[in-house]
Amino acid sequence: MSLKIFFDVDYTLLAMDGSLRPGTRDTFERLIEDGHTLYIWSGVGLRTSDVERHELQDLVSGIYKKPIYDFVNGLELLKVPHWPDFVIDDYPEIVETFGGVLARPYFFRSQSDDEMEHIYAIISDFAATGRSGRVGYRAARGKRPV
Repeated sequence: MSLKIFFDVDYTLLAMDGSLRPGTRDTFERLIEDGHTLYIWSGVGLRTSDVERHELQDLVSGIYKKPIYDFVNGLELLKVPHWPDFVIDDYPEIVETFGGVLARPYFFRSQSDDEMEHIYAIISDFAATGRSGRVGYRAARGKRPV
């Protein structure tokens, strides 16, 4: 199953000092090889400069502002053109709305952080079976509008 995967920025991909979580580029490359489409979104606005600074623009199909409440209606209000099939975020409510991975927050630069490998495993499980038994996976509770 091919997924539209939305990654949050602050404390999911970037630490407080702006450093990129270890394994991000490798994980993005693997997900694209697996047939998925990747998007970046953030509750604080468009993060094009961060994507470019970390040279990820070749792997990302879109950058959007993320709704920070009323997530389903927020997609339309913020003109996000795709329904997220899978979300990776450190904020539980948005993950539980769309389904995906509740990521361990990445506050400080750490070369030993292996969360991206864990995220990749959960996405692989979900793409193959429609669910995952791994810690951090959350099933969607929001309903896609018809």
